[in-house]
Amino acid sequence: MSDPAAAPEPTNPRIDASIPHSARIWNYWLGGKDNYRVDEEAGDAYTAVFPGIVTIARSSRAFLRRNITYLVSEAGIRQFLDIGTGLPTAQNTHEVAQRLAPEARIVYVDNDPMVLAHARALLHSTREGATAYVDADVTDPDRILAAAADTLDFGRPTALILSNILGHIADHGQARSIVTRLMDALPVGSYLSINDGSLGIDPVFEEAQDAYNSSGAVPYNLRTVDEITAFFDGLDLVDPGVVSVTQWRPEPGPSAPEVVAEHGGLARKG
Repeated sequence: MSDPAAAPEPTNPRIDASIPHSARIWNYWLGGKDNYRVDEEAGDAYTAVFPGIVTIARSSRAFLRRNITYLVSEAGIRQFLDIGTGLPTAQNTHEVAQRLAPEARIVYVDNDPMVLAHARALLHSTREGATAYVDADVTDPDRILAAAADTLDFGRPTALILSNILGHIADHGQARSIVTRLMDALPVGSYLSINDGSLGIDPVFEEAQDAYNSSGAVPYNLRTVDEITAFFDGLDLVDPGVVSVTQWRPEPGPSAPEVVAEHGGLARKG
């Protein structure tokens, strides 16, 4: 358990510490301290059914780090729009990108008041680059784009990152429409990075997720690999395509990485 003293009772009336919240539970699984007792209890109840969720959470973060490394080092991307940022942890988008390219510019987007309260941790930019935070919901892409334009030049290729956020949109058609609207605003040469929990891979994971969704927390909807792949329609997928996040350009190792029920990919707008 994390030290309860690390997360004092909130003073912001928008933060409800009596209901478990996905961003705080995710932070707990990643080893962070920006969570409350209710989040720890919900996280522990989840891991009691499916201990592998911690591996999924950490594999998701590693997938994002490898995506960003590819985007900066191989694709030459210097602008990032990261929607559904979550609470700051290690290896945040700006840290990975600006370590490789100090001039990189990053806009984070979230509508969680606790993320907003900690946003200053996301704004420690290099002198050459820039970081900004937008308080907005993923379902309002026009607001996001208008606010992000204060920091990003949408005439230049930009990487759109949607990591574990589309599962919070129950309707697949609506989620696809949001992705399309955001990518339509970006120029040729831009990239889309998505990863989300996948359906049809691990029944124990699905059982744990169903229990979580019934707990009173904001539901998170798993999707089939085909549904996740459909978000990339019209774009050119970077090899190896949409795969389990552990299998997307993994670090060299003695054995093949295990398949986990979290799939993602990276694609270029041609």
